[in-house]
Amino acid sequence: MQVLNEVFPSDPARFSALMEKGPDGPIFMVNLLKFKDKAEYDDGRACDLSGRDAYMIYGRAVAQLLPAFGGRGLFAGDVTFLALGQVEELWDEIAVAMYPDRASMVRMSLSEEWREIAVHRMAGLKGQLNIETVIPAAGMASPFLELMKAGG
Repeated sequence: MQVLNEVFPSDPARFSALMEKGPDGPIFMVNLLKFKDKAEYDDGRACDLSGRDAYMIYGRAVAQLLPAFGGRGLFAGDVTFLALGQVEELWDEIAVAMYPDRASMVRMSLSEEWREIAVHRMAGLKGQLNIETVIPAAGMASPFLELMKAGG
């Protein structure tokens, strides 16, 4: 399996697919984040921020923006260990956000408010993977989901 971290989609077919309706109901976007060692702003501004610090400016702002589009942040955590599998380099952080549907996520990402804060995202990210997930259909539930519902 080849993994390519990106900051924006480079494949036109994937970008077109992102603009399609998507699954019914909420989506849960899993973000695997890799930070630059030092933030680099496109406008050339001098700064002493790490990539993580720049991304955290974006992260705090996007957490405030999500509710305007029906979304919310659900989880964020540092990656500390790879228990199974092999990759050349681990991601630094994982974050999960919920949107009522794919269109809401796209609307947010195209909004003027998002573009204003995205400069910090670009400055801090070396790359990322965004993985759209949904709750399994009735009768197809994961054992993990059933345990969570049962409080186990």
